[in-house]
Amino acid sequence: MKRNSLGRIGLVSLCALALAAGGCRNAGQGAAIGAGAGALGGMAIGSLSGDMGKGAVIGAVAGGLGGAVIGDQNKKRDERNRNNYDY
Repeated sequence: MKRNSLGRIGLVSLCALALAAGGCRNAGQGAAIGAGAGALGGMAIGSLSGDMGKGAVIGAVAGGLGGAVIGDQNKKRDERNRNNYDY
């Protein structure tokens, strides 16, 4: 894979992570959102470089892993905030 293609896939993965960060409350939701967004972005980038399938797989894996991490962090943050405001 060309270096340019890897950079584009990385950029799409970051965008997928940004989507996952805003809309997920746990690791499962984050993984699903990140994988879906990553796959779509990876398909778009892969079609430019001639291998849409490979781009979709790479984007889905990267987005899914990143989304799961972000979702888990969101859940932990929510639990900390809830514990700080219990009366």
